[in-house]
Amino acid sequence: MLHFDPEEFARRRALLDTARAAAGLDALLLFAPESQYWLTGYDTFGFCFFQCLIVDDAGMVLLTRSADLRQAELTSTIRDIRVWKDSADADPTADLAALLRDRGLLGKRLGAEFETQGLTAGTYRKLSARLGPDLIDASAMIDRLRLKKSAPEIACLREAARLADLAYDAALATIAPGAEEATVLAAMQGAILAEGGDYPGNPFIIGSGQHALLCRYASGRRRLDAADQITLEWAGGSRQYHAAMMRTVVVGPPRPAHVALHSAARDALLACEARLTPGTTMGAVFAAHRDVLDGAGLARHRLNACGYAMGASYAPCWMDRHMFYEGAPTVLEPGMAFFLHMILMDSDSGTAMSLGRSALVTEGAAEVLSTHSLDLPQR
Repeated sequence: MLHFDPEEFARRRALLDTARAAAGLDALLLFAPESQYWLTGYDTFGFCFFQCLIVDDAGMVLLTRSADLRQAELTSTIRDIRVWKDSADADPTADLAALLRDRGLLGKRLGAEFETQGLTAGTYRKLSARLGPDLIDASAMIDRLRLKKSAPEIACLREAARLADLAYDAALATIAPGAEEATVLAAMQGAILAEGGDYPGNPFIIGSGQHALLCRYASGRRRLDAADQITLEWAGGSRQYHAAMMRTVVVGPPRPAHVALHSAARDALLACEARLTPGTTMGAVFAAHRDVLDGAGLARHRLNACGYAMGASYAPCWMDRHMFYEGAPTVLEPGMAFFLHMILMDSDSGTAMSLGRSALVTEGAAEVLSTHSLDLPQR
């Protein structure tokens, strides 16, 4: 059930070993589900409970619950799997400390992933009490390695983008005056699942009327009016790799504000994509977003970030941590994939306009992963 061949996983392990040696670490304690998946293929939402993958010179060992034992056996390259027992007084950090002692790692230089949903603050406090305060924050190590995608990963991203396009086709086929938001959402997610895609790392964003100005999912559904607007942000998912898109669809004749905001968003997106070239910083890409929209007098209506890296991600969010914002230092390289979103929220007039798609950095111009046009969508 591995999504990639053994050579691909060996390549990733070699990259991590080099990075670990450069940092002078005797072992890594991996808690991020994306890191465990990237390194071994281990594919589970079991990170909502305690689990840790130890990586050292002797190999890898996973400490997890019994519910995930077979999950690890069937989806990963991990061969040494230990189980901590559920009980009223269970403390898996004690099991982890014992495992580290058995491997001769207590008192050694240990790097751990702190910035992840896989390690809660409460568990970290127990872990720190057992292992001492000198755990080294290695949160960025695999996160940085995952940025540059291999050929098999790029194939997953392209498939995810194909699925995102199909979801948009399904949305456009259902959006009309009187349509229910629920029908649109069901069509989009159904199109992806029907083609073998995955559930997304976070809920699709859907909102019409005033809720079209939101860029987060909110519960509740409404029926589209004869003159309306509906904002959609979604991602195709293939083998946990995501390719996101975003559109505001106008129902009925567009207002002049819709047309003006769409024109600015389109100009900003194209300006940002033109800077998706090797050697450019993510901050320079954001500057293109800022310059176009502020130049159009829209500074009050834009966001302070305009996208982020994409890859294999788990709940609660499909975003990778590297983002486009003022002064963002990450330098672009071929093989990196990003979602760029131009989000405009004019609360004064109640007008929304969002435009976004995913792209791949190449040796030359960026490769846009969606086949859909940037024309203002109307229904």
